[in-house]
Amino acid sequence: MEGSGPDGTFMTMSHWGAYRVHVRNDRMIGVTPFERDPEPSPLIEGMADVVHHPCRITEPVVRKGFLERGHQSDRAGRGVEPFVPVSWDRALDLIAAELARVKADHGNEAIYAVSGWASAGNFHTAKQQLSRFLNKFGGFVDQVTNYSWGAASVILPRIVGSTEPVGNPTAWPVIIGHTKLMLLFGGVAPKNAQLAKNGVAAHELTNWLADARDAGVAFVQISPLKDDMADDLAATWLPARPNTDVAIMLGLAHTLLAEGLQDDAFLARYCTGFEKFRGYLLGEVDGIAKDAGWAAAISGLDAGTIRDLARRMAATRTMISVSYSVQRGDHGEQPCWMAATLAAMLGQIGMPGGGFGIGYGSNGLIGKPSPQVPQPGLPMGSNPTGAFIPVARIVDALLNPGGEYDFNGERRTYPDLRMIYWCGGNPFHKQQDINRLLGAWQKPETIIVHEPWWTAAARRADIVLPVTTTLERNDIGAASKERFYIAMQKAVPPVGNARNEYDIYADLAERLGFREAFTESRDEMEWLRHMYDVARQKASRKRHDMPDFDTFWANGYIEFPANETPPILFENFRQDPAGAPLKTPSGKIEIFSETIDAFGYDDCPGHPVWIEPTEWLGADKAASFPLHMLSNQPRHRLHSQMDFGAASQASKIRGREPVQINPEDAAERGIADGDVVRIFNDRGASLAGARVTDRIRRGVVCLATGAWFDPLDASEIGSLDKHGNPNVLTLDKGTSKLGQCCTAQSTLVEVERYDGEVPPITVYDLPMIVP
Repeated sequence: MEGSGPDGTFMTMSHWGAYRVHVRNDRMIGVTPFERDPEPSPLIEGMADVVHHPCRITEPVVRKGFLERGHQSDRAGRGVEPFVPVSWDRALDLIAAELARVKADHGNEAIYAVSGWASAGNFHTAKQQLSRFLNKFGGFVDQVTNYSWGAASVILPRIVGSTEPVGNPTAWPVIIGHTKLMLLFGGVAPKNAQLAKNGVAAHELTNWLADARDAGVAFVQISPLKDDMADDLAATWLPARPNTDVAIMLGLAHTLLAEGLQDDAFLARYCTGFEKFRGYLLGEVDGIAKDAGWAAAISGLDAGTIRDLARRMAATRTMISVSYSVQRGDHGEQPCWMAATLAAMLGQIGMPGGGFGIGYGSNGLIGKPSPQVPQPGLPMGSNPTGAFIPVARIVDALLNPGGEYDFNGERRTYPDLRMIYWCGGNPFHKQQDINRLLGAWQKPETIIVHEPWWTAAARRADIVLPVTTTLERNDIGAASKERFYIAMQKAVPPVGNARNEYDIYADLAERLGFREAFTESRDEMEWLRHMYDVARQKASRKRHDMPDFDTFWANGYIEFPANETPPILFENFRQDPAGAPLKTPSGKIEIFSETIDAFGYDDCPGHPVWIEPTEWLGADKAASFPLHMLSNQPRHRLHSQMDFGAASQASKIRGREPVQINPEDAAERGIADGDVVRIFNDRGASLAGARVTDRIRRGVVCLATGAWFDPLDASEIGSLDKHGNPNVLTLDKGTSKLGQCCTAQSTLVEVERYDGEVPPITVYDLPMIVP
């Protein structure tokens, strides 16, 4: 630490980078990017805006109806009734009593505990803190999969035995040295490389991409959005219809097969089930050959372009990439499966610069050559209930307790959830079909939210506890792919009466009789020392030298040497398939999976297939809602974090989130750049600001995620959202019976100019709080 007291400079870490905080009189006055970061993100400049923002929650509050009647209150009052401030003791007494009541009356499987991206830092991570606390309490209903790459997380272990294509794909230095053609389904959006869940200490993707270009790598981008690729890479842009990636891959595969360009030796030695897939590809199963002409009719690309691309792929070292966004559509498992199959047909999996990967460019850590250092972490323990639901199926669970559903080969039952404990996330940002969520949100008896700011979720809770941000506590920043440990030093005192979640849980545990089991008699800094020392011992066994904790803390960071042998996905498997088999039933790449086939799922059969999405431009519904809406990661914030910050606010149009629309689509609707428009379908409607651009395919609009949900009438489900939140429009449907993940990218809408009086944005105003 370079300073102490009210004035000084402090090292810290965030999702979008490491930086030094300059403080005077307990207030942030500026930041300096981490000196070892070659491409620091400008988003760090906005931290001063948000830490001291007027919409901080400064004291514990309870919804008035809940304070008067407890769990028997009118749950329709959530988001409508005022809040009443209470002391910390009163708030914690209420929560402890509710936890004890729900456990006694309904069991631990009635408690659903959720966290999202929360904040950077390996100790104060909301998920670990909440899980450790509730595991000591007897367990809870957990979440599995995720909103980011959930479909991939389920299908990849079935077909290649692990999630390595996401977690540890071939590194960028290998691509630079060996790849000649990189085929990018969904592109590599530079804005996404600014961030990662546990933080990015050194942003390097832009430099790697430039080095790849200079080394002669040719990029082909298949995406409806040109902005999914940096302009200076001279990528070939193929603006396909959204959700047609699998059809394009099948057209490429058919060309390879028809022209004898497939690697039969690789398919025979390293794969299983190709012959069954071959029959489907050639149309022997259904009478439809999945050739380039068939793919062109579905995707809107030219058949000759597809054939030529297949020939290029077979003639050179090719890397196939599928972005997170591509698998966030209906049947999102299929593009991952088909990418692996297409790469297998080329026979380059396990070779330097060849094969496939999932998520390149989807965050700042994918493709980093990790030094493989141990990560410090808070032990969570095990969940005694073993209960879970797929995270994107929360609304189904709330609306259908006891209902049966399929998931990953199991027939499961939704629990009867009586309490939601939500920390470090905002379901009114992440969950699809917000109006459906609003109805489900009235089902639980008690909803507890920890938050620094008055998000839509906090406004719709029963008990709200104010918690600190990363700048108001001490922590260690250490992402799994980074070569840095960052000392996250407390820079400013807690705003208002905000508290660290660890201290909150410790006091709750005391009320419930297990404080010692939760804390192990350690405070914050004692835990950091302990976690660091454990990681240091593990690192020494891998011949990584780490200084003692005090030296690390004083210096502000540790840098580990980069991996001298950057990973090549499935290199060992290729070199010795018998000695290093994949963790699949066959030990090979499963182009046809006997296991999945035996599940009997009509929406995920035994090999990759093209299945029409419920909503896409080829659906009958497109006659009423003729535009396909994409909802991608915003450029000026992380998800909904810092939406009220200066960078995010500067990007708005008349206070609304911008929606990209093609000039021809805009002209047909009488829409000009800068107009306020109404985006609508049969699920909801939202106001946004039109950004007319030729960098989006005709028939497609793009409304980034993260504008805080701001309904015209908070008491009315289905009320117009004034702010541009895409999830009032998105489809809440599982990707398939296998994955049950989110399908946000399969959404049809219509857009019209809004000629009425434009209502003000009120979501950043404080809710009503009564004495």
